[in-house]
Amino acid sequence: MVALSFISFLLLFVFIGAMSFFKKKKTSQDYLLANQSVKPWLVALSAVATNNSGYMFVGQIGFTYLYGLHSIWLMIGWVLGDFVSSIFVHKRLRAKTEERKVMSFATLLSQWQGGEFKKLRVICGLITLIFLGTYAAAQLNAGSKALHVMFGWDYALGAIIGSVIVLSYCFAGGIRASIWTDAAQSFVMFAAMSLMVVISLVTLGGVPNFIDSLYNVSPDYMALFPDTTFLGSAALASALFVIGWFFAGAGVIGQPHIMVRFMTIDDTKNMNRARAYYYGWFISFYMLTIITALAARLLLPEVSSFDAELALPTLAQQLLPDILVGLVIAGLFAATMSTADSQILSCTAALTNDLFPKKLSGYKANKLSTVFITALALCIALFGSKSVFSLVLIAWSALASAFAPLLILYAFKRKVSEYQAIAMVLSGIGGMVLWRYFDLNNITYEIVPGVLTGFAVYALWGSCKCAASALKKPEGQQQ
Repeated sequence: MVALSFISFLLLFVFIGAMSFFKKKKTSQDYLLANQSVKPWLVALSAVATNNSGYMFVGQIGFTYLYGLHSIWLMIGWVLGDFVSSIFVHKRLRAKTEERKVMSFATLLSQWQGGEFKKLRVICGLITLIFLGTYAAAQLNAGSKALHVMFGWDYALGAIIGSVIVLSYCFAGGIRASIWTDAAQSFVMFAAMSLMVVISLVTLGGVPNFIDSLYNVSPDYMALFPDTTFLGSAALASALFVIGWFFAGAGVIGQPHIMVRFMTIDDTKNMNRARAYYYGWFISFYMLTIITALAARLLLPEVSSFDAELALPTLAQQLLPDILVGLVIAGLFAATMSTADSQILSCTAALTNDLFPKKLSGYKANKLSTVFITALALCIALFGSKSVFSLVLIAWSALASAFAPLLILYAFKRKVSEYQAIAMVLSGIGGMVLWRYFDLNNITYEIVPGVLTGFAVYALWGSCKCAASALKKPEGQQQ
């Protein structure tokens, strides 16, 4: 019965995605941007589903299960950072997309100011391909973990099933299929997590008993901040922890697979409506995730006996009847697919519009590129790292460090030269990598030094240019 329920929901998603076939137009503009005709509520639900990915169902639940209440700062910092950056960027991004008539995130960055920075376009396209391909693989890993727990299937089988389903509807309708299925998946995700919260609280004897029991897990499990210090100060360590996740949220604007959703909205005037839907749904879902993870710690106290990232499917199997277990697993699997399909299509756009715009232009080339990217992500999932949380954090911080500083400067109408932009992009990733390499991410999330490095390079470049200009003698004084 579990398998039947699970398969029924998967078939529903495939059917919804396949229905977009009847509305599609055989153009690259439609395949990659849905002709910029998507309603704001669909944009919002799609962006939420893409953001609330396998990371939320698997990584976030695993983190909260292990470390407790202070994981709430991941939500607070993330949502606040996301909201602040959206105020300045989203509407301008959509307007520039239409004005420049571009179809990919990297091309938009290269043409934002008018001309075309070809070198920047290629570099940004390559970064998108590398890190979003890895990110997509992490989503396939997340789904395969759930199926391994529920059905005893080999990890590889779950990843293969996910990639085939994603490819089927992306190939049929492009980003419109992705957005339609994302919206349906959002409802299933929310229903699955709501169900887990209600059943868990009932099983634990109600909210008061649930809260009291959490305080008995360990002395610091319900501490509001992590039990760490930096330079001898717990307050400073806590502040850096929160700041790290604020930067992570602000880094949403550097994620091509999420921002492309806002590039498809039907009118810039509808952006505020889309944001209202987005944050309302996002905050509600995140809170349900944290509550579910805390309940899992009480109901599955065997911390050392299983992978914490598998807490949700394990808990569902223990508490729910078979048909509802299928719903929860479908919700988890939907979360992974809703992100993976977005990333695969963004990689497709990077390959055809940024890296090989002349050789791979056209509708058919985009569809074939989708097949190639899906196969690449599957290979990474099968032979790469199995840790969803670490894969997502690395890819997220790399993309945010590379693109967020540049996009913020564009939004504030700051002039940036091509080589200055390239230096910002590469140094942002470099700062992030060095911070992680020297294991400094226990101080703060590596996205902070990555983003700040990008801004520092911009400021330093400008200062050096001013100094060089000052050193030049006026033409009339030259001998």
